[in-house]
Amino acid sequence: MSRQRANQRGVALLTVLLLVAVMSVLVMGMLDDIRFGLRRASNAQSMAQAQWYARGAESLAMAQIDRLSTHAAAQAGLADLEQRPLVFPIEHGLIRARLSDSTACFNLNSVVEGTGELWQRRESGSRQFAALLRALDVPQVQADGLVDSLVDWIDFDQAPGPAGAEDASYQVRSPAYRTGGELLAEVTELRAISGFDDAIYRRLRPHVCALPTAELSPINLNALGEDDAVLLTMLTDGELAPEAALRLLRARPDGGWSELPAFWAQPALAGITPSESVRGQVRLRSRYFALQAEVEYAGAQAVTSALFENDAGATHLVSRRLAPLE
Repeated sequence: MSRQRANQRGVALLTVLLLVAVMSVLVMGMLDDIRFGLRRASNAQSMAQAQWYARGAESLAMAQIDRLSTHAAAQAGLADLEQRPLVFPIEHGLIRARLSDSTACFNLNSVVEGTGELWQRRESGSRQFAALLRALDVPQVQADGLVDSLVDWIDFDQAPGPAGAEDASYQVRSPAYRTGGELLAEVTELRAISGFDDAIYRRLRPHVCALPTAELSPINLNALGEDDAVLLTMLTDGELAPEAALRLLRARPDGGWSELPAFWAQPALAGITPSESVRGQVRLRSRYFALQAEVEYAGAQAVTSALFENDAGATHLVSRRLAPLE
């Protein structure tokens, strides 16, 4: 009997030790879950706070745009901002904000016109895009194909242009997809369009944008840098060669042109008669502005970009995304 009781006590002790081991494992698991849960909550809170700081940067940017829009030397002030990214120290971090002009580019959406979803080819915008491509040393035949492909991507029908591509051309790919059938929201959409390979995209990217309108590109003459000379070639449908356009920009008065007639009266433009639509494109003040905000807060990082429109002295947010400017 004594041996049996000893065995029973030994079994009971092993059972207790096993239960203690199991409970220890469970407790450790629960503690890990609690610790990771707290860390996730803290990270989520830090990220949310960083994004709110980015929203604050948007408010500051809108105020700055409003100030520039009423200033006599608005464009000079913006150029200064582009050269000096604003840095704001905050508790547990900082904000870096860069405000830039979005009217020194060709609006890709201007190759179509229409309302709602009934987009169709706009000849004037298509010619300008072709002229821009030629100014960037893209061969004529290839340029025409790229124009047709872009128009087909946006327009509402399924009839491809002479060198374009509609749904049937994309559905045979792997993976298969369809054309957008609406205005481009991002320049990066070009990568999905037939003919726009990496080399073409990189050549185009500094000179194009996707504004939230199909209007012909609103070009601020005083916002153009020397690298933007091809945009003047685009405006003149290739009549003004890139070299001549560069000399014209280098001859721009300090502070920019004060009146549009002074620009059109430049000797380099003698013999060039722009259409009324082209005259309506050129401006001396900017309408669209882009902001990139980088926020570091308590170990979290948030990068946001936004597009603003300043119309009649009032600035409003057009779009926002949780990604850097491309």
